[in-house]
Amino acid sequence: MAAKHRLPGLPAEAVRTGTSLAETFAGADPEADAQRARALRRMKAVALSFLIGATVIFLACRWGQSQGGPAWIGYVGAAAEAGMVGALADWFAVTALFRHPLGLKIPHTAIIKRKKDQLGEGLGTFVRENFLSPAVVETKLRDAEVAGRLGKWLSEPSHAERVATEAGTVLRVVVELLNDDDIQQVIDRTIVRRLAEPQWGPPVGRVLGQLLAENRQEALIQLLCDRAFQWALNAGDTIERVVTRDSPSWSPKFVDQLVGDRIHRELMDFTDKVRRDPNHELRQSANRFLFEFASDLQNDDATIARAEAVKEQLMERDEVARAAETAWKTLKRLVLEGVDDPSSTLRTRVTESVMRIGESLRDDAELRDKVDNWIVRGAQHLVAQYGAEITTIITDTIERWDADEASRRIELHVGRDLQFIRINGTVVGSLAGLIIYTVAQILF
Repeated sequence: MAAKHRLPGLPAEAVRTGTSLAETFAGADPEADAQRARALRRMKAVALSFLIGATVIFLACRWGQSQGGPAWIGYVGAAAEAGMVGALADWFAVTALFRHPLGLKIPHTAIIKRKKDQLGEGLGTFVRENFLSPAVVETKLRDAEVAGRLGKWLSEPSHAERVATEAGTVLRVVVELLNDDDIQQVIDRTIVRRLAEPQWGPPVGRVLGQLLAENRQEALIQLLCDRAFQWALNAGDTIERVVTRDSPSWSPKFVDQLVGDRIHRELMDFTDKVRRDPNHELRQSANRFLFEFASDLQNDDATIARAEAVKEQLMERDEVARAAETAWKTLKRLVLEGVDDPSSTLRTRVTESVMRIGESLRDDAELRDKVDNWIVRGAQHLVAQYGAEITTIITDTIERWDADEASRRIELHVGRDLQFIRINGTVVGSLAGLIIYTVAQILF
C-alpha cells in the first residue's frame, strides 16, 4: 500500500527501506545529521537554561521582596522578569517556524510546514534573480579571467600531459565501447557506398577539365617526355635485340646493326625534340586528346558507360568491399596503441597542441578577450534562456519533500544558530526590563 501512495518521483527503494524524502533527494549524510542533532539539542538546553535561570531569579526576588529584602532586589527581579518574558517570546517565535508550540494550532505557526512550497519558489526566485542574472554572471566571469587562467594552466608541460592523458583515457573508453560492426556499417554507408552512388564520369570530367583549363597537365606531359627520352638513351641494346630477332635469316649481321643504330638515333632525336619543344605536334595531340576525353566523360554516353563499368569493377574488388572494416580496425589499433603509450605520436601531438593553445591564451590578449567574450555570451544565453529551468531543481526538490521532513531538516541545519535568538532575547529582555524599572523608579 505504501508504494501506491508515495510521492511522485520517490524511488520505490526509499519507500521499502523507510529512507526519508530529504535523504533521497538531497543525498543526506546520516552521520552528519546525527552531529547536527546533537549540536541542536545542546544549544536548546543552553537556551532553556537561560529561561530557567531567569525564572528562578524572578521567583527568588519576589520571595525576597515579600520578606522585606533590600531595594536592589527589585531591580534584579525586574530584569529577570523581562528576561523571562523575552526568552518565552523568542522561544515561541523560533518554535513557530518549525512546528505548533506546545502542539497548539495557533495561527501563523508551523510556518515552514505550511509555506514549504512558497519558500521553495521564493528561494528559487532569489537564486535566479541574484545569482543567475546575466549581469551577475558577466561580472563574475569577467573577474575570474577564465581564458587567462586556463591558458597559464594549459601552457605548463605537466598540465598539458595530464590533459593528454585524460583525453586519451576518454578516447580509449569511447573506442572500446563502440561496436565494431556498427562503426563499419556507418563507414561503409557514409563513405564507401556514397562514393559508388553517383556516376563517376561527369565529375571526373569536370575535375579534369578544370585542371586542363589551368594548364596543370603540362607538368605531367613534360615528365612523361623526359622519361621517354631517358628510356630512349638506354634503349640501344633492346632495339638491337628486336631487330636481330625480327630480321630475315639471310640478312647480314652488320646490316642488322646498322638498322638498329639508325632506329636508336632516330628514336633519341625524336624524343629529344618532343622533350624540348612545348609546342611539338605530339604534345599538342596529347593535349587535344585530354580535352576531348574530359568532354566525353561529361557528355558522351558511351564514355560515361565505360567509366561506370570501371567503377563497378573497382567496387567489386575485395580490397574495396572490406575498406570500411580495414579502415576501422586500423584506426582502432592506432588509437589504442597511442593512448596507452606516453611517448606515442598521438599523445605527443595532443600534448603539443594543448600547450600551444595554452601559450596562445596566455600571451595573446586579443585572443583572451575573444574567448572570455565567448564564455560570457554563452553563459548569459544559458541563464537568460534556462535560468528558470535551472532553479526548478530547487523548487521541484522542495515540493517533493514531505512538509514534516523538510521542517526537520531545515531545523537541523539552522536551528542551532536560531537558539541564539532565544539566548539574546533573554539577555536583551533582562537589560530592557532593568532600564524600564530604573527609569520608573527615578520618575515616580
